[in-house]
Amino acid sequence: MKTARVPVPLLVPAVLGLLFLILPLIGLLARTPWSTLPARLAEPEVVEALRLSLVTSTLATVLCLVLGVPLAWMLARVTFPGRRLVRALITVPLVLPPVVGGIALLLALGRRGLVGQWLDTTFGITLPFTTAGVVIAESFVALPFLVIAVEGALRGADSRFEEAAATLGSTRWTTFTHVTLPLVAPGIAAGAVLCWARALGEFGATITFAGNYPGITQTMPLAVYQTMESGDLEGAVVLSLILLVVSVAILAGLRDRWLTAP
Repeated sequence: MKTARVPVPLLVPAVLGLLFLILPLIGLLARTPWSTLPARLAEPEVVEALRLSLVTSTLATVLCLVLGVPLAWMLARVTFPGRRLVRALITVPLVLPPVVGGIALLLALGRRGLVGQWLDTTFGITLPFTTAGVVIAESFVALPFLVIAVEGALRGADSRFEEAAATLGSTRWTTFTHVTLPLVAPGIAAGAVLCWARALGEFGATITFAGNYPGITQTMPLAVYQTMESGDLEGAVVLSLILLVVSVAILAGLRDRWLTAP
């Protein structure tokens, strides 16, 4: 097959855009202290930050699945007043500065917040500056990714299978669990991976709502920030490298779905 010649006005900015994205990653790899990398990876602070990041991002993903899949189904399958407004509100965390999201969470779920005050006085539950607060902050910023992915999968699924199940006497719940979920399972999986990746890299809302306490709320991004602030550039590079490896692994896992276009 003959390859079409790429026009120069398109080729030059395309190459510049590629270099713009790749050069920072090359710089990170070039400054990585490879000789001391194994020892730094074994440091208790690094291991604890990584453990906490993996645990909280996984719990946040589970919470997003429980809340997000039904929400996406309603947006895709149910017509109700204000549906466009609800969809717009769901996407707000995508464009909202994470620090602002953290402040909003404090005002809603803090000890003097709209709901947090009731949780504190009634059940003695305090969310800010706890590990649970990290999960809440990560879920807040990651949930839209899951909802958008699952809603898109639902809209692209063939609704005739659901209609056939309904004509055979299946209830809506049975149709949802036995027909709809298997149809959109790849979309749910892709949305969950994106949700998990976003939760893993969350910084602004977490540090505002949950603080930066080692072993309690200090996730990998917060550890990178603290290490940089202390003047340990090599340590920050090592932590950043871990996040880079995780990101590349996620993209590699999704390559068959999004990165192999004809």
